Amino acid sequence: MKGSLKLSLTQKLQQRLSPLQMRFVRLLEMNGPEIEDEVRREVDDNPALEVVNDSAVEGQEGVFNESAEDLQLADYRNEDEIPSYRFEANNRSKNDEYFEPVAVAEENSLSDSLMAQLAETDVSPFDLQIARYIIGNLDDNGYLTRTLDQILDDLAINAGIEVDMDHLRELVKRVRSLDPPGICAYDLRDCLALQLRRLSPTGPRKLALEIVEHYFDIFSLRHFDRLASMLGVGKEELREAVDIIRSLNPKPGGQLGDSAGDEKLRHIIPDFTVELDGDKLTLILVNNLPELTIEESFVSDGAQFLSDSSPRALQEAKAFIARKREDATEFIDLLRLRQETLYKVMSAIVRYQHDFFISDDEAKLRPMILKDIAEKTGYDLSVISRATAGKYVATPGGVYPLKFFFNEKVNNDEESSAHEILAAMREIINGEDPHNPLNDDALMQRLSEKGYELARRTVAKYRERLGIPVARLRKQI
Repeated sequence: MKGSLKLSLTQKLQQRLSPLQMRFVRLLEMNGPEIEDEVRREVDDNPALEVVNDSAVEGQEGVFNESAEDLQLADYRNEDEIPSYRFEANNRSKNDEYFEPVAVAEENSLSDSLMAQLAETDVSPFDLQIARYIIGNLDDNGYLTRTLDQILDDLAINAGIEVDMDHLRELVKRVRSLDPPGICAYDLRDCLALQLRRLSPTGPRKLALEIVEHYFDIFSLRHFDRLASMLGVGKEELREAVDIIRSLNPKPGGQLGDSAGDEKLRHIIPDFTVELDGDKLTLILVNNLPELTIEESFVSDGAQFLSDSSPRALQEAKAFIARKREDATEFIDLLRLRQETLYKVMSAIVRYQHDFFISDDEAKLRPMILKDIAEKTGYDLSVISRATAGKYVATPGGVYPLKFFFNEKVNNDEESSAHEILAAMREIINGEDPHNPLNDDALMQRLSEKGYELARRTVAKYRERLGIPVARLRKQI
């Protein structure tokens, strides 16, 4: 058989972003701190970019404002030659009180705290080495993540330490006796039992320990009537024991290890601020970006600075200046376009959700999707999505992510938003009888009475969205 050649013609439509569009998209997705870092990085990398000086600083050249101390320090070639006494200031009288600055040490980690407690006891170096390995197998909540058999094998294989099971159990018991109570537990039940054994042996405490050790499954299902019957106690006695269990810490390891650095990571810097004056709303784009311009020597082709250079060097210099000037102009234009886009998108959101910004009531949130804002701004849906991703707005009522304002209609024929129904559901659950909480069918009926016709599975979805457990787990004694 002979092969045959065939020529076919196909037509395909593709949409590709240019490098300039890709760069704009990347800038649009950045939040406040990220765009500030990007501007700082661009100014450092591109000599054609210049930060416009404040008017207060301009025109002060030639003004002499150095002190006598500054003049004396200028006599030295570098800071290493300056004597230490030059950096000391003595502007106090003899009656002044002098305070030494106190350095605040960071909070110890969980392992550091446990090892420090063990070091204060009469534990031998050999046992301390094994205890260190045990503590190293605790998770962030303080639970032991490996079985004793596994730890025994790990010690023999990885550390070359031979120890018998009885000795290992004794060291684990020693670690479990450390603070905070409940540390080195095998599971939640064991953690609660460890804490209960540290409390004074009162009647309610003994009952709480019996519940945790022998009836934990029934307690976790909140079958309180059955639990009281099996224990032979009244509701008041059971309530006291349950209150003690609820006061315990299920994650004892979480008490240590939170540093100031972690707190900073959780800090949110809003990108917008909405101020309320009566019924008037004022939108402010929080802008810590400096004003940028083209550096003076890059405005022209730079030939006046290279008159003595060879033709080739002059050509390369002109190409370099033109390329950097073009990059700088492009970045300034993209930055301005980013700010205009963000402001226009947020302005549309504020107009659309005007009632919420006036009242700060979630029930006043209108159903709103990306398409609604795209129609008001003329931008593509992808632009709206990127402009609102990771951005926050500060209002008199709090700080909200921009995605918070987008919520779909529950049904196509209703004007009720998801936030409105969530607020109504939260109100109903907050007012329910804690001894006989409402199940999803009862919630569906209550919402229907308020005018929200929902299916049972939708009610369950919204309840889970609020982080509210099922009725059985909300039941109190």
